[in-house]
Amino acid sequence: MSNNTIFTVVYSVMLLALSMAASISIFSVPSSAKLSSSLSFSSSAEAKALLNSGWWRNFSPTYHCNLEGITCNRAGSVFRMEVRYFYYYYNHSLANMDWSSLPNLEYLDLSNYYSSFGLTGGIPAEIGTLSKLTHLDLSLNDNLQGILPPTLGNLTQLVHLNLSRTNMGGSISSSIGNWRNLIHLDLNSNNLNGSIPPEIGNLKNLVEMDLSFNNLRGSIPSSIGHLSNLANMHLHSNQLNGPIPSSIGHLSNLANLSLHSNQLNGPIPSSIGHLSNLANLSLHSNQLNGPIPSSIGHLSNLANLYLHSNQLNGPIPSSIGHLSNLANLSLHSNQLNGPIPSSISHLSNLAYLYLHSNNLSGPIPRAIGNSKYLTNLCLNNNLLTGHIPNSICKLKKLTFLDLSENLLSGHLPRQLGRLCNLEYLGLKRNNLIGKIPNGLVYLPQLEYLDLSENNLVGHIQHCLCLVTFFNLSYNLFDGQVPKIFLNGCPYDCYEAQWSNSSSCFTVNNEKRRMKLILVVSLVSTISLSLLGFVVCFCLRKTKKIRSEARETNHGDICSIWNYDGRIAYEDIIKATNDFDIRYCIGTGGYGSVYRAQLPSGQVVALKKLHRFEAEDPAFDHSFRNEVQMLTNVRHKNIVKLYGFCLHNICMFLVYEYMEKGSLFCALRFDVEASEIGWIQRVKIVEAMAHALSYLHHDCTPPIVHRDISSNNILLNTQLEAFVSDFGTARLLHPDSSNQTVIAGTYGYIAPDPKPMSRPSMIRLSQEFLSRRKALAAPLRTVSLRNLWYRKMDFVHQSNEQVISAQV
Repeated sequence: MSNNTIFTVVYSVMLLALSMAASISIFSVPSSAKLSSSLSFSSSAEAKALLNSGWWRNFSPTYHCNLEGITCNRAGSVFRMEVRYFYYYYNHSLANMDWSSLPNLEYLDLSNYYSSFGLTGGIPAEIGTLSKLTHLDLSLNDNLQGILPPTLGNLTQLVHLNLSRTNMGGSISSSIGNWRNLIHLDLNSNNLNGSIPPEIGNLKNLVEMDLSFNNLRGSIPSSIGHLSNLANMHLHSNQLNGPIPSSIGHLSNLANLSLHSNQLNGPIPSSIGHLSNLANLSLHSNQLNGPIPSSIGHLSNLANLYLHSNQLNGPIPSSIGHLSNLANLSLHSNQLNGPIPSSISHLSNLAYLYLHSNNLSGPIPRAIGNSKYLTNLCLNNNLLTGHIPNSICKLKKLTFLDLSENLLSGHLPRQLGRLCNLEYLGLKRNNLIGKIPNGLVYLPQLEYLDLSENNLVGHIQHCLCLVTFFNLSYNLFDGQVPKIFLNGCPYDCYEAQWSNSSSCFTVNNEKRRMKLILVVSLVSTISLSLLGFVVCFCLRKTKKIRSEARETNHGDICSIWNYDGRIAYEDIIKATNDFDIRYCIGTGGYGSVYRAQLPSGQVVALKKLHRFEAEDPAFDHSFRNEVQMLTNVRHKNIVKLYGFCLHNICMFLVYEYMEKGSLFCALRFDVEASEIGWIQRVKIVEAMAHALSYLHHDCTPPIVHRDISSNNILLNTQLEAFVSDFGTARLLHPDSSNQTVIAGTYGYIAPDPKPMSRPSMIRLSQEFLSRRKALAAPLRTVSLRNLWYRKMDFVHQSNEQVISAQV
């Protein structure tokens, strides 16, 4: 081959290589440009979709991923959208978002937790195209409407779905079975109807399911037993019927089961005893019948059992005593019969026991006194016989005891007076005999006592007036009804109540002392050489405790009734942090008012008086007389006095706490004033009139308030009016006349301390209607009894000037 030929071949190969390289270069450039163009188009499509939604007022960021609530991946595509109410400014409709332009969206949270505004319209079917979506939350948007789109079944990657309280209707589609990865399903508080599809059994990973508060019908599908990971199932408050499927016993991880408030019938399946992790079982308010299965005693972790308001019959199984963690047992309003099993006494943690409205018979088991944490015991409306066991008086935490409408006989136990926390005692319609125990009427917390329709005898104790409501009718009592009931309780009754309440703590101290002696005895048997040291130590400690108790409870007078005995001065100091200004809720001409939460948990108002006892020795006598006078005042529209404290440092009164504060504060601002309508204002003025009429006409001697103003009218949460601070101005200045400077409000001080003078009431009514202080000349005297039948003539004022705009 010649050199020319070789050169020609090499040259041709080089040309071919160059041409191929050029071709590759030509084709590679458009490919890269195409990819860049694709990403740019995707980002621009997402940005356009977000802009056109109208959910953001200003599209100020140049980059759509910088919008509030939007998160993008590294490629710049939106994968998370968490838009809350404060970003919605114009259009709140889901239909305005182009969901097809968000193909990479994985997390969508449009819940409305904090706003009265939310999404409107329906859920568009296009949401079903978000194939990568794992989290969907539209809850609390109660302005949504329409039905659940079947295309939601296409979201096969869903792990969390919450559409609760969205007002959605329609039925649950069978496509729900496609959500095989779903862990949390919440559709509660909607208008869903139809039945629960059996395909729900495909959700093997489901842990939480809430379909409550809907209109679901039909039976519970047996396939629900396939949800082996389910921990919480709430199907209550629907219209489900049929039996409870026995397959429910396969849900071994179930902790909470709520099927109440439906129309379920048939027996309770015995397989329910297999739910070893169950803590709360609520089947009440159905039509279940048959006996309570004994297998229910296998639920060792059960804390709350609610089977009431059904048609269950037969005896209460003794196996129920195996539920050692049970705190609430409610079996009332059924057809249960037979005796109360003594095994109930094994429920050491039981706090609420409701067995009323059944056909239970036999005696009340004595062992019931072992349930030391019991606070509510209701056995009324049964066929129980025998005596009330003394052991029931060991339940020191008992606040509610109802044994009425049975066949109980015998005397009332004397130890009932030891139930220091008792608030309600119902024993009506039995065959009880004998006298009312003395200690019973002095229980510091007792507010309701019904002993009617028995065979009780003896005299009616006058200190029964300490109880807010009592019924002694249809008994065999001697004598007449004490007249003191019409005039309020005497001071000696409150002293006796205080003495009784103190004994409650004495009993506890005796128990502590016995425990101490037992410990000392045990130590002495182990080592006699340490006996002297232990005795000396215990004696010193006991002496110190008694000394401190003597200084705390006997150094000064601090008597507060209707509480757990005597609340010492140190307890008040602790509750208010030594009357710290943070707890002050108001000040007046003669005292400051503090909000305090007592050790019992109840909130009271403390009125601390400015003048100290040390400054005026004669003031002690006046203070005691005033307290005695206030204790006789018992009217529904007068703030209740709970007690007083006369200390060497300061003095204060303890009153019922009013949540809404004074009428002045309620009328001061337009928002609060608008809540009090015309009808409510008339009721408030009427309540004030009744209270003042009571003070002037029904109290002996009559009490003149002398300072009726909107600051001294208090409102509770129901906007009911209560008169406060009456008599205190006279207490602070007992010798003052109307010429003396007194703690009051100009324009409201009564110029003449006669019960028939009413200018302050008229002026307050004028302020109440016009929301302006009544500082004009006094109006003519008007009788309170005719206040509502006469017209008040506001001269030279038009209707617009007299009546507030809020009325």
